[in-house]
Amino acid sequence: MTAGPAHEKCDTAPLDMDFFLAQIEKKAYTMVKMSVGGHADAIDLLQDSMFKLVVKYADKPAQEWKPLFYRILRNRINDWHRQQKLKNMLFFWIPTDADKNQDDMLVDESKPLGKPEESLDVAQQRETVLNELSALSEKQRQCFLLRSWEGLSVAETSKIMGCSQGSVKTHYFRAANKLRKVLGEVHEIII
Repeated sequence: MTAGPAHEKCDTAPLDMDFFLAQIEKKAYTMVKMSVGGHADAIDLLQDSMFKLVVKYADKPAQEWKPLFYRILRNRINDWHRQQKLKNMLFFWIPTDADKNQDDMLVDESKPLGKPEESLDVAQQRETVLNELSALSEKQRQCFLLRSWEGLSVAETSKIMGCSQGSVKTHYFRAANKLRKVLGEVHEIII
């Protein structure tokens, strides 16, 4: 009968990991898509990162999963950019995905928002925010999203990004200032 509780303990770990991955999937997808531009590449990088987390770090405590996952994801994005740079140097004559239509972000738009003009305003504001986030440098965008969307601390973000805490503060401050200038008073950005 001692095998039963040990077996139950093994069964709960994947469920906890499944719950964690389900929680971060949409935000992580949006972060990756902003970095790489294409839906297919974003899905591939996201799945690779999730797979690596499950295979290598499922035995770690649950509170360590988020920083570990975003570190893995950041490394996969950096690898993708290096591969694209090399590919573009070697195959410069082949058209890129930049000319293709961009896929919609994973946002639930099935819920009615009220009056049509309110829906239009919300859609325009969302598009403006996403465009401005995409226009930030890679480090500023990653830092801003990890700190603002995921609520990670400066120390956790520093570890994920592989830079000092001072750099995290600088990247976040610069990103927030750029967004504040463009978006004005409509959106509150807390530094």
